[in-house]
Amino acid sequence: MARPAAPAAGWGQGTAARPGGHSLDWVTGYGLVAVVALLFAISGGMLWLVGYNYDGLTGNPATKIHPSTYLLVLMFAWRACTFGNPVGYTLAIADRRPASALMAVISILLLVVVIVRQRPGMAGMIDTFVAPALLVMMLAEDDERTFARIRTVVHAVMTANALLALFEFATKTLVFPYRLDGAVFMNDLRSTALQGHPLSNATVTSIYVLALLSGSRSLSMPMRLGLIGLQCAALVSFGGRSAMVTTIALGGIYLLFSGVAYLRRGRISLPGAALAVLLASLLPVVLGMLFSWGFFDALLERFVSDSGSANARVEMFELFKHLELRDLIVGPDIDLIESLRRINGLEQGIENPIIRLVLYQGAFFTLLLFFGFVLFMHEVARRCHAGIWLTMLGWLILLNTSESLASKTTLMTKFVVIALALYRPVREVGSDAQRVRGPQTHPRASSS
Repeated sequence: MARPAAPAAGWGQGTAARPGGHSLDWVTGYGLVAVVALLFAISGGMLWLVGYNYDGLTGNPATKIHPSTYLLVLMFAWRACTFGNPVGYTLAIADRRPASALMAVISILLLVVVIVRQRPGMAGMIDTFVAPALLVMMLAEDDERTFARIRTVVHAVMTANALLALFEFATKTLVFPYRLDGAVFMNDLRSTALQGHPLSNATVTSIYVLALLSGSRSLSMPMRLGLIGLQCAALVSFGGRSAMVTTIALGGIYLLFSGVAYLRRGRISLPGAALAVLLASLLPVVLGMLFSWGFFDALLERFVSDSGSANARVEMFELFKHLELRDLIVGPDIDLIESLRRINGLEQGIENPIIRLVLYQGAFFTLLLFFGFVLFMHEVARRCHAGIWLTMLGWLILLNTSESLASKTTLMTKFVVIALALYRPVREVGSDAQRVRGPQTHPRASSS
């Protein structure tokens, strides 16, 4: 008669699940937290100070990839090896997050195509698409402690980012200015804080504010309101018109419908109502004081003079008149596109990701990436609670106001971190981690 099978860890014998759904070993868990900290806190301006030319066009190609991406790949290799079966681990997390795996495969294949065709965007494929897909796959094990630490890091770094932005705005001194090959744009005094470029700051801050409104259930209401006020103040210092309008419009709509739904339930807290009336009465006074101190002058200047940004969004369509159908499908000559771009006054770039991808890489390339992106976003949304629609809508709107995903950026990785951490639904702890590890049967029991 065969003896009962003893508990075993299957593929991950050295990393068996601990009680309470904590499945990751401490190196991987803290490593992923460090990835998020580097991602949100380290900008190209900081890296330049240590001789790492991340944002520039010249220099060592290895410096064109963000340090957080290098650390993420290192954590993936560590986890795959300690799991006991690297191939088995890769297949298991790919099975749990198939759209993320597809996005990673598509990005790697297109990276090879970019290298072979000698086109720009090699580092963009890695930082923009491979990194977020790989991070989502690694977070498929649903380690609760890791998610809790990630939430803490996101709140802490975004708070420090807002405080630094307000300090830069008040002192007119940029601590970590955005640099292109070491050159600082002296005529742009918008705050750069920890995220680097002002528009990247504005996009991330807007997404974070919307996430505080409809997500972040682990925070108390007073804490959320305080963070929202701080982030909105910082958003003004970044001068992001699209981010500001999107935040006000979507946030206002959400608050309106939430308020109506709350009133229809008929349960109104008297202290809460008193606090709301007090804040509403003080709001005009606070806004008047800020206007008198010139707090909104920089934002108003951006609405009056946008440095040709609005005109660029019109002129970019003129480029298609000079291209043949074959060029649009497979991608035109790069020198031709660069010449047409300068002739049409688009020195600052093509401020739409889809148009830029079609012009530089071709329609086929763009369609393939778009297919993977849609499936990837759907998969991320499925892992969040219902309030994610607000942040997802704001994210999709802001994507189309700049080059965003058509160039090298860490914005999508930051978005998936905010979505998965701040919109984490209440579920049975460790259920997905159990599926990743697979059936844990003892070899001796099978042979018996």
